[in-house]
Amino acid sequence: MKKPILSLLLLLAAVLANAVHAQPYPAKPVRLIVPFAPGGTTDVLARLLAQKLTDSLGQQFIIENKPGAGGNIGTELAVKSPADGYTLVMSFDGTLAINPNTYAKMPFDPQKDLVAVANVAQVPLLIVVHPGVAATNIAQFVALAKTNPGRINYSSASHGSTGHLTGELFGARAGLSIVHVSYKGGGQAVQDLLGGQIQMLVTALPTVEGHLKGGKLRALAFTSSKRVPGAPEVPTLAESGYPGLEVLSWYGILAPAGTPQEVVRKLNAETNKILQAPDVRERLAALGTEPTGGTPEQFAQVIRADTVRWAKVVSDAGIRIE
Repeated sequence: MKKPILSLLLLLAAVLANAVHAQPYPAKPVRLIVPFAPGGTTDVLARLLAQKLTDSLGQQFIIENKPGAGGNIGTELAVKSPADGYTLVMSFDGTLAINPNTYAKMPFDPQKDLVAVANVAQVPLLIVVHPGVAATNIAQFVALAKTNPGRINYSSASHGSTGHLTGELFGARAGLSIVHVSYKGGGQAVQDLLGGQIQMLVTALPTVEGHLKGGKLRALAFTSSKRVPGAPEVPTLAESGYPGLEVLSWYGILAPAGTPQEVVRKLNAETNKILQAPDVRERLAALGTEPTGGTPEQFAQVIRADTVRWAKVVSDAGIRIE
């Protein structure tokens, strides 16, 4: 009697497993890893998108912050997760296109171990200073830094990030000796900037928007080709005497390689729909970000092209992480 009962139980378990598998995606909550500490641009954009995906797909998209190693720790966690669509990662060009050029040994290959899902937004960077810094524009900041070589500390989202390299490019163009201080995310860097431990930050508007409005920080210039609607009073670096120094950072969703194509396509289509919503576009504009969208293949091409583009910048700056 025991064998028929056991066979029946096994058959029932298989039927239930197939029934769960046959449910439309997503059939349970989805984990969205942010490989940086809370408060930075990646985190802000991920939370906005997670809420909208939760509303539209009927399952919770839960943010999980896993900072460290310029985004490598959290991204590696996603890479090693089951490729079933229930673990995603929100990352940016610093981790996916710059880290492969700066780290002597990467724990994963962004182009082989991840599949691009959706390019969410591109964001110009912003040079921000503590109010105690005696400079209200780029010219004054350059003059101050030149009279205090090696005494101006600046930061970014992490060592080797887009912000870090932009600071290096700006310092080289302006002939400055400024020192980069690394953190595990833009949120942590902001706290030390507010406290006066560092004097300058190269970041994106979402990271510091509230502090700028409250007068706790001062914006000097954007790295975009034109002024940003969310902060039209802030000039560009080109307007400030440094033409050609234009940098846009991008942010997007990825999944472990091998994730079913139907899941990737569904997430891509839903994300594109969300990015077209008037309230989302209005919020992104206020944050100084431009919704991107497009196909997974287009996002993958962006990652490949920027990995090549940043290789020369990294080489020229002599940045290497062992």
